[in-house]
Amino acid sequence: MRFKIILLLSFLIVICFNTTAQNNKATISGLIKDKKSDVPVPYTNLLLKSVKDPKAIFGILSNEEGRFSFPAIPSGNYTLEISTIGYKTLTQKIFVGNLSAFLDLRTIHLEEDINNLTEVVVNSKPQEVSAKMDKKVFTVADNISQSGGSVLQSMQNLPGVTANEGKLQLRGNDKVMVLIDGKQTALTGFGNQSGLDNIPASAIERIEIINNPSAKFDANGNAGIINLIYKKNKQEGFNGKVGIASGYGALWVRKENLPTISPQYQVTPKINPSLSLNYRKGKINAYLQADYLYTETLNKNEFVTRTYDDGTIINQQSKRNRDTHFATLKTGIDWEYNEQNTFAFSGLFGSEKIIDHGEEPIFNADYSQRLRLWQFLEDELKTTAMASVSYEHKFKEAGHKLNAGINYTYHREDEKYYFSNTTPTLTGNDAFKLISDEKVVDFNLDYVQPLKQGRFEMGLKMRHREIPTNMQFFPGENSVIDEDAGGWADYKENIPAIYSNYIYENNKIEAELGLRLEYVNLEYDVNPDHPTYKSDGYYYIEPFPNMRFGYKIDDQNKITAFYNRRVDRPNEVDIRIFPKYDDAEIIKVGNPGLQPQFTSAYEVGYKRNMEKGYFTSSLYYRIINGTITRIATTVPGSNLIYNVFQNADESISVGIEMIYSKEINSWYSFNLNGNLYQNTIDAFSVTNLYPVPSTYYGERQQMVSGNLKWNSNLQLNKTLKAQLSVIYLAPDIIPQGKVDSRFSVDLGLKKTVQKGKGEVFLNATDVFNTLVIQKEIQGQDFSYNSKDYYETQVIRFGYSYKF
Repeated sequence: MRFKIILLLSFLIVICFNTTAQNNKATISGLIKDKKSDVPVPYTNLLLKSVKDPKAIFGILSNEEGRFSFPAIPSGNYTLEISTIGYKTLTQKIFVGNLSAFLDLRTIHLEEDINNLTEVVVNSKPQEVSAKMDKKVFTVADNISQSGGSVLQSMQNLPGVTANEGKLQLRGNDKVMVLIDGKQTALTGFGNQSGLDNIPASAIERIEIINNPSAKFDANGNAGIINLIYKKNKQEGFNGKVGIASGYGALWVRKENLPTISPQYQVTPKINPSLSLNYRKGKINAYLQADYLYTETLNKNEFVTRTYDDGTIINQQSKRNRDTHFATLKTGIDWEYNEQNTFAFSGLFGSEKIIDHGEEPIFNADYSQRLRLWQFLEDELKTTAMASVSYEHKFKEAGHKLNAGINYTYHREDEKYYFSNTTPTLTGNDAFKLISDEKVVDFNLDYVQPLKQGRFEMGLKMRHREIPTNMQFFPGENSVIDEDAGGWADYKENIPAIYSNYIYENNKIEAELGLRLEYVNLEYDVNPDHPTYKSDGYYYIEPFPNMRFGYKIDDQNKITAFYNRRVDRPNEVDIRIFPKYDDAEIIKVGNPGLQPQFTSAYEVGYKRNMEKGYFTSSLYYRIINGTITRIATTVPGSNLIYNVFQNADESISVGIEMIYSKEINSWYSFNLNGNLYQNTIDAFSVTNLYPVPSTYYGERQQMVSGNLKWNSNLQLNKTLKAQLSVIYLAPDIIPQGKVDSRFSVDLGLKKTVQKGKGEVFLNATDVFNTLVIQKEIQGQDFSYNSKDYYETQVIRFGYSYKF
């Protein structure tokens, strides 16, 4: 209740303030013809002038074919004057909005006249809204308090974004599709999230957040899309940037180990060298981005108390010391064959080496007896290679283009686990090896036709994806692992899709109407000797519409409305049939019978833009059918808990998000972001099949939750900047339980040196060491409480130089 009052007061306060913005820019093009003969009129004078800003005058000549193009025109209302000897001067009103980077005026006809050329006056009201209707854009370099870490860490204090257990959430939902340069890759997962805690933030130029994706994007990811744009310079000649960052985490022990296990990682080192090179000359632009991230991390330090209905109480600790080596290399060539045709060739290579030393002591209720010591060593190597070829044809009209591309991705997951199981009566040593080879081919074709007021888009995409996996168990003496659950499985996915979008914009209205039609055929073939699961799959043909509408009340105020329908398809790891033994008695396993979840999302918003600040608020409603979640159950005669992916019934999220940004003076600005929502999970019933059928009946759950972020930026002098970030996450429900509140404070300093070519930074995350994940889970005949004291407090420092 206190949190809701604080957030409500924050809303009432910030709605009274003023806000700022920047101008969007667009290219205006068209064709001049004689009205009577319909032949082009070459070398025509064209003048564009702003009434609001008399200095904003743009003048050009049409070419020999009568075509013209005004590049980089700021948003606003204009008058276009067209004149040439022998023709009447023509005056036409033009509006440049925010939704389209190109406006095609199509054919403009001039009438013959013997009078002399007269002067023209042009009216203009610059549009002061910088954020486009479909996305928010953030520059990684501006996030001083998280510099030198991973992509996951760098995004935790962005407006509308939270992180939970290695995954990003948009408005409290982790069903986020993550793209790299607009493409899905195995580095970040096809339709899910993976690897974000290891990708160096130094490789990323900017981050785009799309809460309401259009039909142009793949339909998966009901919470929205996060697009990571890799660094690529286009300056003439040879240039680049080199950097080095380092740091230390786990500066002290937050909670002591239970007896009889090795020490936690402490004062863990980090190092992140990076190199960015670019060469542009004539029609060729070549680039290379190389990053390496080495970290030692206390990846998990979770203390759990399990209570069973028969009175049994079990205490355990799950500790994981992790060493990670992550290297990425992205390179490519852009070749401008001529003014109309451009080819781009790119390649990306990633290698992620993870060594986990895990230990799990398990004790009775009063810690007088150790019931089990579970130890494991995980040696995992993930290798990713991606090659892309794209072609762009520009028609004679500016912005009128056709794009085609093909992407091939190969991703190998090579895992080796070695277990040691010690109890009062036995000792066993086991192992397993998992090989997974993922191969994905994507083909896309996109067409864009600029219009006088907006644009038209259409395209198609084809995907073929296959993932053969093989799990081999090597049981030792007194083995407790389920060796019969190994073997092979084969995942095959085919997705053809087509889409069409129409965007309209004038000086008052912004609108978009789109439809994506998607066919999915998924087959999951399972080793016939598996004791529980059989081959399964699904297919569907579904429409995914999207609608957007914006009305500009005036230059400072705008209201918006959105609707879209999206899907979250189970990823291969969600349906993987092999039990995962990184926890001895809380075992995770997939479900090949898992079905997609479909989401309908509605949103209305308000934007206010004024000098040196902006305020936005959005009221959203999201309803999910077939909610995908893990369900924990037990089997008769055992204290083991099995976490299995299932489709629950319906879940609903309704909330309000507010962002307020203000530059108070030349040295201080801040950004305040609040998100208040109510999550509801309807009653449901599911049956976990592994290892034997066990049915769970879930009662209806409902809770009001949210988060609050405050980012302060200080310009201490011409070369020194500081940033303070404060994050509060309220308690929230999850199926079968809830997660408690969390709070953290981050600090950062950045100084420009060497006449602007160099930068040094120093930052600290979770300064007060307060970020602890606490969960409460209620099963059918058990419950458990957990607190994870994983590494959150890290000090980093670094240097970079541009040349």
